[in-house]
Amino acid sequence: MKNQLLRRWRLVHTWSSLVCTVFMLLLCATGLPLIFHDEIGRLTGTEVSAPTLPPGTPAADLDRVRASATRAHPGTVPQFMYQESDDDTQWLFTLNRSVQARTEPASAIVDARTAQLLGQPRYDEGFMFLMFRLHVDLFAGLPGRLFLGAMGLLMVIAVISGAVLYAPFARKTALGAVRGKPGDLTRWLDLHNVLGIVTLVWTFVVAATGVVNALSELVLDHWKNEQLATLIAPYMGQPAAPSSGSLQAAVAAARASAPGMRPAIVAFPGTEFATPYHYAIFLRGDTPLTARLLKPVLVDARTAQVAASAEAPWYLNALLLAQPLHFGDYAGMPMKIVWAAMDVLCIAILWSGLVLWWRRRRPTEVFALRSQYL
Repeated sequence: MKNQLLRRWRLVHTWSSLVCTVFMLLLCATGLPLIFHDEIGRLTGTEVSAPTLPPGTPAADLDRVRASATRAHPGTVPQFMYQESDDDTQWLFTLNRSVQARTEPASAIVDARTAQLLGQPRYDEGFMFLMFRLHVDLFAGLPGRLFLGAMGLLMVIAVISGAVLYAPFARKTALGAVRGKPGDLTRWLDLHNVLGIVTLVWTFVVAATGVVNALSELVLDHWKNEQLATLIAPYMGQPAAPSSGSLQAAVAAARASAPGMRPAIVAFPGTEFATPYHYAIFLRGDTPLTARLLKPVLVDARTAQVAASAEAPWYLNALLLAQPLHFGDYAGMPMKIVWAAMDVLCIAILWSGLVLWWRRRRPTEVFALRSQYL
């Protein structure tokens, strides 16, 4: 009975891992440079660093910051502006021909302290763009995201079933033992098992957060149709603001409504995350954890009065926490190095799994392997 149960688990492990292995190898290969996207971006010019200024330099008026971004791309209007959680020295703007436009936006990075233009990077070309699109959706949009999410789910199943299969083996062999001669199937299996246990938690976390990230577009759409729609419903049908009011006053009002929080994202009036007459300002906390979570605040573009605010639902918080955890963005360079090392080990696990599957097709090797492990 016990051997029969193990055979079932082995079948689950073999086929769940076999189906997703090629795509997991692709995701590991493309994910490795994405771990260091900031550093690579600075080398390639897609990431811009703000100049060093004396500590305590005050932030510039946000209306001046917006004007600098708009001047960089005449004939456009800003749709969104945002800051990274660990860098409050610059604002990144996306601009388009109109606030409702869905064409590829232009970008501008403006110093948050001097309101000087720092750069106009393009994010739709180059090596990192290729790595990102292959990693996120295989250049196939939402269907590609969902397909890779399904592969991630199979990886989660493979990790769980692999841990179940390793348990009885661990009672027969020393922890970390790699037996057999180089090239033996036994040695490949021991190596596969040892690396799998060493990276068990990491692989599970990265695969699970990858599944969550694959659903990001659906999660955001659900949030827009549920909570955000509820927030803006009372204001539908009102006359649209003739022009966007003071950005500085709107952000100041949002911050005053939630002390201890600072702006992370601003959606300008008329964009899909705001209304024609409100700024949607997303605030974040000031701790490593709360800096990843967002609180939406609607501010009237004409009067700079807070119209509504709400706490983000649990599913949006889960997405916001999963995204940086997937790429090791929580603890600076030390965590990135750990993530990169684990990524390389995961590639070794996937490759050894392929070798095991291929060589198990030889009856003599399978018989020798079963005589030792069953």
